Amino acid sequence: MKKVGIVMGSASDLPVVRKAAETLRSFGVPCEVHVYSAHRTPAQAGDFARAARAGGFGCIIAAAGMAAHLAGAIAANTTLPVIGIPLKSNTLDGVDALLSTVQMPSGIPVAAVAIDGAVNAALLAVQILSVEDEELAARLDEHRAAGAAKALQANAEVEAEFSAVN
Repeated sequence: MKKVGIVMGSASDLPVVRKAAETLRSFGVPCEVHVYSAHRTPAQAGDFARAARAGGFGCIIAAAGMAAHLAGAIAANTTLPVIGIPLKSNTLDGVDALLSTVQMPSGIPVAAVAIDGAVNAALLAVQILSVEDEELAARLDEHRAAGAAKALQANAEVEAEFSAVN
């Protein structure tokens, strides 16, 4: 199975990024987690991205706040799918990071999830890998079914509460 690379711009991003790693692990998807800054360690970030395909990675998740240049810098150095997680900051609540992540120039795509959307980034990575992995696709189907069952249970509880009132 291909693995997922997770790169964050700063160790302070770990509380959000940890959710992506935990989600990947829950699906049995191996991952590596690194701290590489597009601005402070651009050579290391670029080296990681350029070597990722040969290193057995199937996609890369890049999390950064503020200028959020990391996902774009990674994408510029690989043809693997890159998923950007814009991180919330105190200055603009993550809107700056969101715009920096989604506004990539033509030719260098980056998929973007919601601000602090680490779980969805991991799920998107699992979906990408499941294109060539039937067992992983089956785990995704089970995950979706469990989510639907939980939502239907909540619906039943709400309906029961409010039908008792009438």
